Amino acid sequence: MAVEGSGSTVPRRSLGIGLRAAREKAGVKLKDAAAMLGVSEQTIWRIEQGTTSTKPPYVQALCDAYGVHDGMRTVFVGLARETRSRGWWHAYGDVLPTWFEAYVGLEQAARRIRIFDPTMIPGLLQHRDYTGAFIRVERPGLSDDEVEKMIELKQSRQQLLTRSFPPPPSVEVVISETVLMAEPKPEGTMRRQIWHLLKATELPNVTIRVLDRRVGPHRASVAGAFRMLDFPEQNGSAPPPTVYSENLTGALYLDKASEIEAYSDVWEAIFDAALPRDHTGELLKDYLRELNDRES
Repeated sequence: MAVEGSGSTVPRRSLGIGLRAAREKAGVKLKDAAAMLGVSEQTIWRIEQGTTSTKPPYVQALCDAYGVHDGMRTVFVGLARETRSRGWWHAYGDVLPTWFEAYVGLEQAARRIRIFDPTMIPGLLQHRDYTGAFIRVERPGLSDDEVEKMIELKQSRQQLLTRSFPPPPSVEVVISETVLMAEPKPEGTMRRQIWHLLKATELPNVTIRVLDRRVGPHRASVAGAFRMLDFPEQNGSAPPPTVYSENLTGALYLDKASEIEAYSDVWEAIFDAALPRDHTGELLKDYLRELNDRES
């Protein structure tokens, strides 16, 4: 049933996280899942840990047993097919793109998340009004109910910042100052967003730094927006970090050693170039005061 893969570990880990969550949600015990497929509990455990790959038909069978909906079934089967890929590229598309659902699973499992975004506030730190403003621009054909559903889905991710178990991940974010200068509709959206950022800076596991708009070309100018995820140890060793970046139709997952090294160097350069944490806090307060004065 299972075959060790020598390629990217990202699909295996994404698949394992998703299947375990689906099994637990369905209330199926590990031994019962193993019995359904006629394999050992150890085999199911290894699949869920992402240490081994498995074939699409077996994933289909597990999806049947767990009652997985069609959208995620497509994701899981696609992941099973991609377990030998060097890098992983998927382009689906829906109200919530299924390729992004796979990322959310990795995000929930991470112990450290590093984010650079030169164009917008990252989703983990977005105020719901800011999220809604961008959804309406990206998907102008959605109804108000559909927009609200997407807002709720995206906002639910933020619970990991303050969860009690497992411990919340360490989150480090660098954003461009030009993002703070934007004025999304309706009026007052950016003021509420900056207030939301200031509240986030009070969390002990969250670090936000702003890249001054006067900083010239830098290492991340070519890389663009990206996220790096590090994971806790399993059985004495940690899974390799993962770099994630997305565009309009898909997402790129990278975990080769050379790729991680390149993005780590870029992160260190951009983090050092950004304003220190305290200076960032003062800058955010300055922007908030300016917006309060303008809207009063």
